[in-house]
Amino acid sequence: MAAVPIDIDSADDPRVAEFREIRERDLTGRENRFIAEGTVVLRMLAEAHAAGSGFFAEKILLLRNRVEGVLPILERFPADVPVYVAGADVLDGVVGFHLHRGVLALGRREERGEAALLDALPERALVLVGCGISNHDNAGSMFRNAAAFRADAVLLDETSCDPLYRKALRVSVGSVLSVPHRRGGKALDGLVALAERGFAIWTLSPHGKTDIRAIPASTRMALVVGTEGEGLPEALLARFQSARIPQSEELDSLNAATATGIALFSMASAMGRL
Repeated sequence: MAAVPIDIDSADDPRVAEFREIRERDLTGRENRFIAEGTVVLRMLAEAHAAGSGFFAEKILLLRNRVEGVLPILERFPADVPVYVAGADVLDGVVGFHLHRGVLALGRREERGEAALLDALPERALVLVGCGISNHDNAGSMFRNAAAFRADAVLLDETSCDPLYRKALRVSVGSVLSVPHRRGGKALDGLVALAERGFAIWTLSPHGKTDIRAIPASTRMALVVGTEGEGLPEALLARFQSARIPQSEELDSLNAATATGIALFSMASAMGRL
């Protein structure tokens, strides 16, 4: 049973201080807390909370007229998760802009080490690795692709943005909360750890040696993608196998999110996952 909604009549109410001016001060990286925005992401947070997957809701803030519509989702949270409701003027005053979705939650994640994440992967596994992914839209789209093509995990290096940034989480339609992932460390270290666990490592580049459609199926496969423009470091491209997506010579490369989707589709198909 969901908690009884608590009315908030002032934007200065300390009980909703974590939601204040969220555009200017996102909570990612601050004691592993983050802001979940929108009905879809709230539902994904409820599912993650119930599954004990390392994500939890601390409190929820809603536009008053949205309560009835999200009640089935609220009922999935424990009763000790407070639900605050406010009118449009008060809610906008809290968050610092007009929040037309009217649905926010303060979430918290429990970190686990890279080794623990990798050791928990199934015997047949597909992993997406991001290096220098600094655009939040691309990060969110990559997680959405990972969920769509049944990747078992996403690894992001220390130079990549936090996928729990509010916009990235929203773009992922909550997939950041359902696909096991970790951010941190150097890309090469993560790839070596994957290789030690039997993964065939494939870097993605417009100049890759192997057509993505010709990659042989392996029990364990990892796709490595870099940022738009610069792409992957030469050191990584030289050390591991490289693949390319055939495309018109009139373009230098595909958008990182688009390329990731195409490559994951091809690899998942080769593994018989689709």
